Amino acid sequence: MANFETMTINMGPQHPSTHGVLQLVLELDGEIVVKATPHVGFLHRGVEKLSEHRTYHQVLPLTDRLDYLAPMHNNLGYVLAVEKLLGLTDAIPERAQVVRVMLAELTRIKSHLVWLACHALDIGAMTVFIYCFREREHIMNFYEKISGARMTSNYFRVGGLSADLPDGIEQEIRQFIDDMPGHIATYEGLLTGNKIWQKRIQGVGVISAEDAIDLGVTGPSLRGSGVDWDLRRDQPYSGYENYDFEVAVSDGCDTWARYHARLKEMRESCKIIRQALDKLKPGPILADAPKICLPPKKDVVNSIEGLIHHFKIVTEGFKPEPGEVYVGVENPKGEVGFYIVSDGSPRPYRMKIRSASFVNLQALPKMCEGSLIADVVAVIGTLDIVLGEIDR
Repeated sequence: MANFETMTINMGPQHPSTHGVLQLVLELDGEIVVKATPHVGFLHRGVEKLSEHRTYHQVLPLTDRLDYLAPMHNNLGYVLAVEKLLGLTDAIPERAQVVRVMLAELTRIKSHLVWLACHALDIGAMTVFIYCFREREHIMNFYEKISGARMTSNYFRVGGLSADLPDGIEQEIRQFIDDMPGHIATYEGLLTGNKIWQKRIQGVGVISAEDAIDLGVTGPSLRGSGVDWDLRRDQPYSGYENYDFEVAVSDGCDTWARYHARLKEMRESCKIIRQALDKLKPGPILADAPKICLPPKKDVVNSIEGLIHHFKIVTEGFKPEPGEVYVGVENPKGEVGFYIVSDGSPRPYRMKIRSASFVNLQALPKMCEGSLIADVVAVIGTLDIVLGEIDR
């Protein structure tokens, strides 16, 4: 029997295609990956422990900085969990619910645009990167007009929204989603028929449906293995049951299948946003719960009652009844969930975040074994990880 030796090398944590400070220890037989071991822990975010020392309202900005490419989804998951803890779920006004869905789907498109741009750039396709960031810029502009920030939005609030939509934004969003399917077709025209793109991602990063489920994979990475599961449809929240859309499933189990699943998902997000715009009617944006919801800014500056309510909530917070809740939402990467334990104080006794990127990363060794070193880059790209929510 022939003897052979393997070589161990480090990939990262300062490697551009690891999409953050991820270290991979690769055991190689020539250029074939025998074993891949991911190492995280270079960020030391400590978000869950920080949350124990802040009131429920003060925790909200921390959630923006988890998956910083999908801040609205993190905001949404957190406020839904707190609202469930408070028994406020059914009190959220319809307008606030519709705006939440619309912005969540805009965020899904924005996140997928960064995924496609960086995934293509990793493999060598620069033009797609420039095109995707062109469309992303439109959504960033919407963010800025709606929330005042281009990235860490901090727009959703316990009980509703921080402010209503600015005048004219609905027409701008409608124009954008009318144009977006044509842009997606352009990306496909640049990539799908490209022989280099096909050879780099077809049959690469294969993971069966059974293995994906066993490893806890969710989101497009799971649906690319043919598993028809989406929290928006199967465990609906924020009124998603009232929207007509298809869950983007592709059964190839490889990077090529996940690529097609995400492209279809962007098209479906456009459909949901169009329905949300049609549903958008004038009305309140905050629940009628003055001891929980921060009053509108005009009430704070114009009435003593508004000022007092604002002061009390900001300085003291509110106190949910003792108990525990878990709420998961369909982030662009997969299921992001918040488990919160209340001891009756104005601060969470314990908060545990189930981040999609962290759990999906468990599948990376399985997907890389037997591949070439160059395929590792494609596999990291197809998982669409963000290290901010991995090392939280």
